[in-house]
Amino acid sequence: MIQVATMARPQRWDTPFGPDMTGEDVALLIQRPEIAAIHADKFPGHTPLKGILKNDTRIMHYTAGDIVVREGDYGSSAFLVLEGKLRVVLAPSLPSNLLGRQAPHEKGFFEALGQLWTNRRLPEVRDVRRYTDRGLRADDDAQKVRVFLQDIPAILDQHKTARLGQGEFFGELAALGRIPRTASVFAETDAVLLEIRWQGLRELRRYDEGWRRRIDERYRENALKAHLQDSPLFAGLDQEILQQVADATLFETYGSFDWHVSYQKLRERGERTAAHEPVIAHEGDYPDGVLLIRAGFARVSVRAGHGENVLAYLGAGEAYGFEELYTAWKEGTELGLRTTLTALGYVDILRVPAPILEKYVFPNVARPPAPMVAPDQPLVADSLLEWAVEERFINATQAMLIDLDRCVRCDDCVRACAANHGGNPRFIRHGKTIDHWMVANACMHCADPVCMIGCPTGAIHRTVETGMVVINDDTCIGCATCANACPYDNIRMVEIRDQSGQPLADPDSGRPIFKATKCDLCEGQLGGPACVRACPHDALRRVDFNQPDPFSAALK
Repeated sequence: MIQVATMARPQRWDTPFGPDMTGEDVALLIQRPEIAAIHADKFPGHTPLKGILKNDTRIMHYTAGDIVVREGDYGSSAFLVLEGKLRVVLAPSLPSNLLGRQAPHEKGFFEALGQLWTNRRLPEVRDVRRYTDRGLRADDDAQKVRVFLQDIPAILDQHKTARLGQGEFFGELAALGRIPRTASVFAETDAVLLEIRWQGLRELRRYDEGWRRRIDERYRENALKAHLQDSPLFAGLDQEILQQVADATLFETYGSFDWHVSYQKLRERGERTAAHEPVIAHEGDYPDGVLLIRAGFARVSVRAGHGENVLAYLGAGEAYGFEELYTAWKEGTELGLRTTLTALGYVDILRVPAPILEKYVFPNVARPPAPMVAPDQPLVADSLLEWAVEERFINATQAMLIDLDRCVRCDDCVRACAANHGGNPRFIRHGKTIDHWMVANACMHCADPVCMIGCPTGAIHRTVETGMVVINDDTCIGCATCANACPYDNIRMVEIRDQSGQPLADPDSGRPIFKATKCDLCEGQLGGPACVRACPHDALRRVDFNQPDPFSAALK
């Protein structure tokens, strides 16, 4: 008889959000009015309220001037003010340098030309004098290093702000919707906050009516109408009708917020991710509303024998189910869905009920929409699209796509990149391939940049001017959070040197100092990415996989 070893199945709470949280902390939280109002008896035995507080929250201490959240960051947690006062910056936004971000700088002709004579023999040389005044508050724990504002009175004088006090709650919309923070918040006085990671926030909303109503009402008030107006289906409605649509809209989420973790594990095991995708809508079911993608991606497919054919993928702002509902309303019949919709990692959805559409939207449709799949038309599998979806390249807005039929492996692209980045290239000329195409290991400047979640100083961020994901070398502390999170292995940790060429080491531990680096699309360089300009055979393109046919675009 074969002996089988056993072990407990890993659980989410095996890794608490705040490892220092104690039973005493939880007991004190339970007594606070915001928590005491929660009906603990409504929570199931496997997810008790005390368990959520113990494992999905942590108590954070901030010093006056510390930035709690930055406008534009992708956060995964919300905050409850336990003690102290905070300020929300309303207008104008705080400048990039105060947020620990890279200030935009366009190099002039002579500055760009001068690089030809200033490239060093040794790579990754830094001017370490810039690191002495970075606006960072140090801590023994790398995850608690913070950007702070040194002159609070000047900020209050120059910016319009709103005060947050004890019992106030903020950050939940970005945490649950996987959207950028809409404003920066900093501590006006020393403050204590309860930080709730998105998983715990989801459970609080699911099992407690008060928290669900609180979160949903804030979203309806602050963001829902704007999201609806962004869709062509509702753009022409007047404000009164739009409000009625908003009041009837339902919020749904599918998949895992931390999709990149499970995705990496599946790929390491050689498994296809399609088998693990949560189904949002089944082919053949009767739709009860239109689904609007608010964040994330979803796969549209149809049955083909014993498998599925991928027809398309949907991203933020796109709709599903409208064709079937409209046709059924127009013809007075019932029509099932012609396709299946599944979540690609994580997707946030707005469901607008059919009666609302029939009353306010369908009567104003000038012509019927073209079906995504014609019922009598045979389907041909698009292997390129299926591959791009399976590899999650649909996340890419600036993927480095190389035509291997044209590429002669001369490495001019690599040398050009190195020349523009201090002697070390920011990409590797290898990657996933299909047919004669290769997506190289270079930052893709993702639509859903999971690398930005968890950066303690906000060093990795999306620029306001171009929307590109860049790293501020001055405020990067080398914690490798972004490199570990990137699902595509496109961020590298490199050992840096001072201006004399000597490797830098930590004075206490003696360990080398590392910084995160990646492709920045040669931001500030004249002419754009050097890799594209250097290719002598026009084999390399930067493509947006959100376009209908990025492969054809690369041939132009």
